[in-house]
Amino acid sequence: MDQKEIIRGRPDQAGSTEINPDKILAAGLMSGTSLDGIDAALVLTDGYDVEPYGKPVHVPYDQDFQNLIREGIGRAALYGEPVKDDMTINKLEVVLTDHHQTALQKLMVENKLSWKKLDVIGFHGQTLLHKPEAGWTWQIGKGEQLANRLQIPVVNDFRSRDMSLGGQGAPLAPIYHLALACRRKQRDKSLALLNIGGVTNLTWIPPDRRPEELLAFDTGPGNALLNDWIHKHTGNSFDQDGAISVTGKVDQALLESWMAHDYFTAPPPKSLDRNMFEVPGLDGLSVEDGAATLCAFTVETVKAAEGLCPSIPENWYVCGGGRHNPVIMDMLRKRLLGTVHLIEELGAQGDFIEAEAFAYMAVRKLKDLPISFPGTTGVAEPSPGGVIHYPAC
Repeated sequence: MDQKEIIRGRPDQAGSTEINPDKILAAGLMSGTSLDGIDAALVLTDGYDVEPYGKPVHVPYDQDFQNLIREGIGRAALYGEPVKDDMTINKLEVVLTDHHQTALQKLMVENKLSWKKLDVIGFHGQTLLHKPEAGWTWQIGKGEQLANRLQIPVVNDFRSRDMSLGGQGAPLAPIYHLALACRRKQRDKSLALLNIGGVTNLTWIPPDRRPEELLAFDTGPGNALLNDWIHKHTGNSFDQDGAISVTGKVDQALLESWMAHDYFTAPPPKSLDRNMFEVPGLDGLSVEDGAATLCAFTVETVKAAEGLCPSIPENWYVCGGGRHNPVIMDMLRKRLLGTVHLIEELGAQGDFIEAEAFAYMAVRKLKDLPISFPGTTGVAEPSPGGVIHYPAC
């Protein structure tokens, strides 16, 4: 089995504190659809093997800035397509980039690194609207601003090329999921990595670890609907430790009505906007029952996705904020046929997988290596992605 043209695995050296001169030190920045803040992480990679490096950081958004992002998402929805002359969104983009610069500065301080040690930054930005059926996506974040301020190359706009070639533009993390899976020496019949962020996505990985056989897609809502529900009724950003969800009762009739949506039986490739799903009837429930039913909705969409995999995953490794909700994790263990693990069992940092992924993809962009594949986004052939911004002299 020769995988090195796309990916190689090395099952050791996780969390290394020695910089390998043969590898590139990259930082990744991720602000997801959960709207909780910015994840920043470092990896060492040659574009194939990857080693998480040092200590990642999370910089939470305050309530006022969360509200500004929500306003931006609302304005984008009203337009229904990307625009360049909305002053509110343009101002949000500049301030958002400032926040990411602050997060990156904290990352470097925490790891006692000088800027000269950093080779490239992968900057996802913030998704306002994602419309794969229309062939476009809208992320904000000024890569050139970040590159010029820090005098370090920045890669952003990871999704547009894939969509221009007929892909969904998402999910993009599967190539990094594969790199993590290759660190696991044991060969499963198949395994799956499940990322429960604002939206939930699944990466099915075959036993031979070949990227051409990867399958990945968004399964359905993740934390976004639950977070919005909790914020609406309590003012809090999320259900801390599932404290509200655990006291509620799932409304099975309501859940079944939501699961009747055509998306859940549609074959991949497929991807979602944060706000694609309406949940009629939710407002008739108590806060607790609504939270429990939304948790069950997330889990049932994963159960439906299980049946779309080429084979039932023997092991599931869960990352993202949703893995901190014990209600969701307990439901997953009861509903899925395989064994459910936390992704930390792969030696990974479960809260920072996507930040690490965009650092990894930034290096792959520098080396013109593909980040999306027919089985992950539906693109016609393996495709590099991202736009490189070199700092102005």
